[in-house]
Amino acid sequence: MQDRDSRLPIGAVLAFAILAAAFSSIFIRFAQSEASSLVIAAYRLAIASLLLSPILVFRYRGEVRALSRSDSRLSLVAGLFLALHLGTWITSLEYTSVASSVVLVQTTPLMVAALSPLLLGERIGRNLFMGLLIATLGSLTVAISDVCGEAGCMRLDELLRGSAIRGDLLALAGAAAGAGYVLVGRRVRRSVSLVPYIGIAYGAAAAVLIVAALLTGAPLVGFEPSTYLWLVLLAVFPQLVAHTAYNWALGYLAAAVVSLVLLAEPAASSVLALLILDETPTMLRLIGGSLILIGIGLGTYRTNSDRSST
Repeated sequence: MQDRDSRLPIGAVLAFAILAAAFSSIFIRFAQSEASSLVIAAYRLAIASLLLSPILVFRYRGEVRALSRSDSRLSLVAGLFLALHLGTWITSLEYTSVASSVVLVQTTPLMVAALSPLLLGERIGRNLFMGLLIATLGSLTVAISDVCGEAGCMRLDELLRGSAIRGDLLALAGAAAGAGYVLVGRRVRRSVSLVPYIGIAYGAAAAVLIVAALLTGAPLVGFEPSTYLWLVLLAVFPQLVAHTAYNWALGYLAAAVVSLVLLAEPAASSVLALLILDETPTMLRLIGGSLILIGIGLGTYRTNSDRSST
């Protein structure tokens, strides 16, 4: 179902979304001084869901009631993947740098491309395959950067006990869950408009994360006012503005085009981390991040060209 209003300038909307998303890791780092990662993820989705609920109830109530059972179930599944995506990615920021975490989690577009032939019947072309190989090499380079320093590389036993590699693996797990979120969302958005879809998906993700946070025994309240401020900003800008803008753009642009635009997010996040958190990326991280972005760009650009020619 096409969304009703396409008069907004898509390029400007996506540019603002990239800026809003780039602050996500910054807000998370500040909130992690008091709140656990799962609690941060839970607050992010819960606040976003609460802010969406009046619009969902008063403007889209009829459309929600008219959803087919299949679309409702798939929206809930998308919410589960979103919960896994945010839970693992936010946790990764406890262990690795913003640059490594954000670059690795942005391998989602290539994972989508790799799964598309199986789940969506889409062919993988030569350039897309090369993009996958280049991005994989970049991921390995980023991982090496977190275990090798000026004094040399850690031994295998030290590596397995190290925190940076744990963060990198969590970021990759977040990318895999993000791919599931995109694939399911692409299917649902063919027949469901934006607000009902994200209303259900965000709400389901919030419920899953709240339960997960409670099971870990992490406190949900009692934080300083500044921490609550970071949680609200995280819900408003990276979630409601950025994520919703991405889902909105999928109603008018090919998924590959939107994915290409999202490649600006790791670079923007790294710049903000340098300016605000004083995190300077190492040369290996810069090389690995560049390889990942080149691979994603090559793969998604070719995918979009193939679709345009069919």
